[in-house]
Amino acid sequence: MAIQRMDNTLIVVEDLDAVIAFFVEIGMELEGKGSAEGRWVERVIGIDGVRQDVAMLRTPDGHGRVELARFHAPAAIRSEPVDAPANTLGIRRIMFAVDDVEDVVARLRAHGAELVGEVAQYEDLYRLCYVRGPEGIVVGLAEKLG
Repeated sequence: MAIQRMDNTLIVVEDLDAVIAFFVEIGMELEGKGSAEGRWVERVIGIDGVRQDVAMLRTPDGHGRVELARFHAPAAIRSEPVDAPANTLGIRRIMFAVDDVEDVVARLRAHGAELVGEVAQYEDLYRLCYVRGPEGIVVGLAEKLG
């Protein structure tokens, strides 16, 4: 077999604590937080002199993970606008299955999140929305109906 599972997705951020709080509010669990530097990191990511803080969050079922990194050296580079629209090339969002879309949106607003569009219903199957959180991170929320 060539692949076992998708392990995690990396998001580079400036305010690590704010983004951790945002994902914890969605329902993710902080697995760990620490620093990463040295030759092994430099070899893996191809950047010399790297120094970063990292945090790993996991979904309650333990299968999905989001890794957050805050680079101290060298500084992170912004390559696209913070409010990039959904048709911008690259990774645009992470989708989470939730019990109650309205409840999660209300809780995320306390962290400065805003709806990208609106909460919409797809047939009799799902209620869906995109939410833009700290640093322009977009998450999709899907509530299964019935």
